[in-house]
Amino acid sequence: MKKLYFITVMLLINLSTYAQNGVIKGVVKDAFTNEPIPFANIIIYSSTQGTTTDLDGNFEFNGLKSGFIKLQLSSVGYKGIITTEFNITQVRPNYVEIKLEATTEQLDEVKVSASPYANRAEAPVSLRRIGIEQIEKNAGANRDISKVIQSLPGVGSASTFRNDIFVRGGGPSENRFYIDDIEIPNINHFTTQGASGGPAGILNVDFIREVDFYSSAFPASKGNALSSVFEFKQIDVNSDKPNFKATLGASEVSLTTMAPLGEKTGLIASVRHSYLQFLFDALGLPFLPTFTDFQFKTKTRINSRNELNFLGVGAIDKFKLNPSPEPSEQNAYILGYIPTNNQWNYTIGSSWKHYLERSYFTFVLSRNHLNNTAYKYQDNIETPENLLSNYSSDEIENKFRVEYTTRPNDYTINVGGDLQYINYQNSTYSKIFEGNQATIRNYDSQLNFFKWAAFGNVSHPLFDNRLTLSAGLRLDANNYSAAMNNMIQQLSPRAAASFMLLPELYLNTNVGRYYQNPAYTTMGFRDNNQTLVNKQKGLKYIHADHFVAGLELRPNASTRVTLEGFYKKYADYPFSVKDSVSLASKGGDFGVFGDEEVTPTSNGQAYGFEVLYRTQNRKGLSLITAYTFVRSEFTDYKDDLVPSSWDSRHLFTLSVNQRMKRSWEVGMKWRFVGGLPYTPYDYNKSSLIAAWDVKNQQYLDYSAYNTQRLTSFHQLDLRVDKSYDFKNWTLGFYLDIQNVYNQQAQQAPNLVQSLDDNGNAIINATDPSRYALKELNGTSGTVLPTIGLMIEF
Repeated sequence: MKKLYFITVMLLINLSTYAQNGVIKGVVKDAFTNEPIPFANIIIYSSTQGTTTDLDGNFEFNGLKSGFIKLQLSSVGYKGIITTEFNITQVRPNYVEIKLEATTEQLDEVKVSASPYANRAEAPVSLRRIGIEQIEKNAGANRDISKVIQSLPGVGSASTFRNDIFVRGGGPSENRFYIDDIEIPNINHFTTQGASGGPAGILNVDFIREVDFYSSAFPASKGNALSSVFEFKQIDVNSDKPNFKATLGASEVSLTTMAPLGEKTGLIASVRHSYLQFLFDALGLPFLPTFTDFQFKTKTRINSRNELNFLGVGAIDKFKLNPSPEPSEQNAYILGYIPTNNQWNYTIGSSWKHYLERSYFTFVLSRNHLNNTAYKYQDNIETPENLLSNYSSDEIENKFRVEYTTRPNDYTINVGGDLQYINYQNSTYSKIFEGNQATIRNYDSQLNFFKWAAFGNVSHPLFDNRLTLSAGLRLDANNYSAAMNNMIQQLSPRAAASFMLLPELYLNTNVGRYYQNPAYTTMGFRDNNQTLVNKQKGLKYIHADHFVAGLELRPNASTRVTLEGFYKKYADYPFSVKDSVSLASKGGDFGVFGDEEVTPTSNGQAYGFEVLYRTQNRKGLSLITAYTFVRSEFTDYKDDLVPSSWDSRHLFTLSVNQRMKRSWEVGMKWRFVGGLPYTPYDYNKSSLIAAWDVKNQQYLDYSAYNTQRLTSFHQLDLRVDKSYDFKNWTLGFYLDIQNVYNQQAQQAPNLVQSLDDNGNAIINATDPSRYALKELNGTSGTVLPTIGLMIEF
């Protein structure tokens, strides 16, 4: 046995020492004309290995070892850049297209050093870029982009088992996501309809090259966001021959392929399927989720003036109850109220870029569809008389957007417009407790309406590049109601400035107004008379005014230090008539967000500051440390400002990765999240038999809205990666351990029924109209080790 073990180890060591055959090749082009740039200088960053492009802008590096590299480019008449990471393997050549922007620098102008960190004139503040190495190797994330984002300043999370993100005190419904210019409304499985959270991400990181994250200073072309915008950029596709990558992850198996579809077209596609239902059943949990997702992208280089992309993202999510979970009060409580839920969704779209002499058009056409169903029976016995709720909904968006981008005389101009056709359907049957009695909500809703927008932005450097100014404007409207169909009422101006105080020190600022359409669930809500009650109450666009200012220190190309202060002022947020709270504090749980009667009367504010230190060195060390102080408050029924559900106050993250010899890499992440507010339960209402039997869980006391606060939570995650290179394939594995020291996150207390020895609910001895209830206190969090395998061939 020892001999076999020795032979296996030596075989791995010897086979992994094949000649270094990694390849990266591609083309360098002008960002505005798409013409190739000859004789551009390219070096592998932090090395002496370099080359130049040929007459057609092509370049190639051979004989590279596996791992992540960056490229540094320079060319006469163009701004130099340092790219984000590319993942080099011995199986397939990497193909990249790199765009350079022309410059009209004079000899006495200030030279701005190239940097791998994102820097845009319209967003000198609140913009962070995440590269593929950070996504792949982030400890505790298991290659889930929604968890990786939690390493960035201003980003908080409300739960250890969900991907809801709240940015600078804003709720999970205030974020928007784009992949290669196409909006993707849902990036999580089992998504909360009307918001954006869920327990697991849909996107396969094998497709992702980099992510730009805006927590303010949103591009004028990207509307309908109040807290953040994410722009995912996918890898370039130009495979010489088919290759495959199989991955066994924490919760799913996946297969990704890259292949040529012709001389001018390449494809990357993947499918993933989870095995969570087996894990949850083995652990004795009360529910059994399973999901499947797909993703694809094609790119066709028609000619030097025209490029066409197609992409698709979709998921099928099934959620059923476990009939025989581990017996516990917690599991019985969850089985009592949680519904059976099934979802599917997809987004398909295309983008066409047409280049002119010094400008280009971008045309984007897409369609997305979410189907969401959920039902619940009393005691989970599926008979007609036991039906408590039955919900079915479809959200369909058909979108077209056109943009024109040009750069005359160092003015960068982007203008355009978009048009959307919305179809929303909702069929709701639900037993509810309202007005001190049990009643039924029963309605069918159908909405069909248009949304449209126009936008523009211009930026220009001044005073020999020491000052950069940017100004933008966006107008939105729809024909849902008279309160929303006037574009002037949704006029959202924005302006930004960046001033060089010293060669390494910048003063940056941004101010802007941003509008967001209410959730379709809110727009389509009806009473039992089939009346659109929220339309009658003057439902309108929500808006937030952002004010951001900060200092940025760039001591070298690999290090960035920022200090930013921010203030967000909200107005016209929907306010729940039933609960007398702002919808700004909802949307962080499973189910549906916004399907209730509201008034557009809630106001709020979020403010604080962020400190970020980020660096990478030549020895393979990558470090991100970020601290955020944030307050988030919205008006209650007395019009007083009270803490929102995202008022965490303190957020701190330390994320470290270190490359080692022989293709080893180690990483850690430590996260601290201040305790979030919560609302105590209403025992008097909850104990009523008529109230409990339609919900099977406690009712909250909204007169004491968010007056309690959970304890703070912190967690340490560790990760180790190792890869082996063989002749025609590679093998990689990782060990990821979440919550190493088993920190327990406090949960808000719940109420459960007191049961007799036969398992029957006990009736209150002094009041037969009430159940006897008791408090159930719980925590979440466990040590979660995961081993992942990746095979590429």
